[in-house]
Amino acid sequence: MSYTVLYHPKVKEEDIRILDNRQRKLIMKAIETRLMTEPEKYGKPLRGSLKGYWKLRVGDIRIVFKIVGNEIWILGILDRKMVYERVLKRL
Repeated sequence: MSYTVLYHPKVKEEDIRILDNRQRKLIMKAIETRLMTEPEKYGKPLRGSLKGYWKLRVGDIRIVFKIVGNEIWILGILDRKMVYERVLKRL
């Protein structure tokens, strides 16, 4: 099954700009090869206040997303130290 990827507006406005070119390439490759094909296989479910959401680890960067039908909603792409706090503010 192929998934469509949708981004929270702040991901494009803020998160992507923080990353360097190497990180951007790694993130895009991970989204294309892992999230768009089998997000439940490669992602890990989150707990607590982010229950129902998933994370994908790419080095020290975390992609926080939600699976809705055949769509992947990406809510944050940030360093693991700050991603969960920022995603909670975006909900």
